[in-house]
Amino acid sequence: MTGETVPKFSNDVVSTLPEAGAGVQLRSSETARKQMETLATLSLNRDGGFQELRGGSLGVRLATTEAERDAAQALRYRVFFEEMGARPDEKALRTRRDVDPFDEAADHLLVIDHARSSGAEGVVGTYRLLRSDVAAKTGGFYSSAEYDISCLTEFPGRILEVGRSCVAPEYRGRAVMQLLWRGIASYIFLHHIDVLFGCASLHGTSPDALGDELTWLYYNHLAPPALRVKALPERYVEMQRTDPLHLDRRACLSKLPPLIKGYLRLGGYVGDGAVVDEQFNTTDVAVLVKSELLADKYYRHYERRLRDALD
Repeated sequence: MTGETVPKFSNDVVSTLPEAGAGVQLRSSETARKQMETLATLSLNRDGGFQELRGGSLGVRLATTEAERDAAQALRYRVFFEEMGARPDEKALRTRRDVDPFDEAADHLLVIDHARSSGAEGVVGTYRLLRSDVAAKTGGFYSSAEYDISCLTEFPGRILEVGRSCVAPEYRGRAVMQLLWRGIASYIFLHHIDVLFGCASLHGTSPDALGDELTWLYYNHLAPPALRVKALPERYVEMQRTDPLHLDRRACLSKLPPLIKGYLRLGGYVGDGAVVDEQFNTTDVAVLVKSELLADKYYRHYERRLRDALD
């Protein structure tokens, strides 16, 4: 870890995604790209930018003011430091905000409870989104402190780093989780993202205690070579820790955090090597999802919704 303390994904997000069975037939990359172009055009034609998605009193949209971004950082502090036990540095303790250098460049996806407020006071969930075209101008990605992501930064397409997700305790349910994920999908369509990635955490700092989970991930979900990020040499922790032939699939999956299971259900991958973070009492793995997997799931829903709005 370099610089200020930086929490990982919360395990709440993406806990409600559908299983991606082995028999699912995905559309080609070219078809998926055309789908995303259609969706992005519809969204831009409607209002010139990211459209808020609503579910009852809840809505998901991007932060548009400094006050809203501050509210997201305050929520992150309450969840990561006060609730989950991360150790704040002096600045974080003084300001009661979780802030790092990447916040300035990133977009901040917010879940707003309009019954409380349609502005900063209504922020009940957040997720940080950092695009490659922005990161290239502002110092890169957070994940590069743990992983060699050169295979992604050199990838002939647009990539999106996702992270810093958290939800207020009283809102941790299916509605908020689905809104956050729909917001990410809409953002991916709008910006023609090819791959999203980030770091996800397993609780605890003993790789041996997490041996079954790490081994299962490595042998069943390792990313293909073109997308296989690798933990930095000085932080690399071997994931192959037990005999894969003796692993119980159901037991391994039951011990994985909901966030990681959610990405696997979308057909996601993990990178090579785990990273232990003593400060946050976690063992991290890199996760990656190709956007065509999202396009297959969300295309018909968004195409119908956006075209109806234009009629």
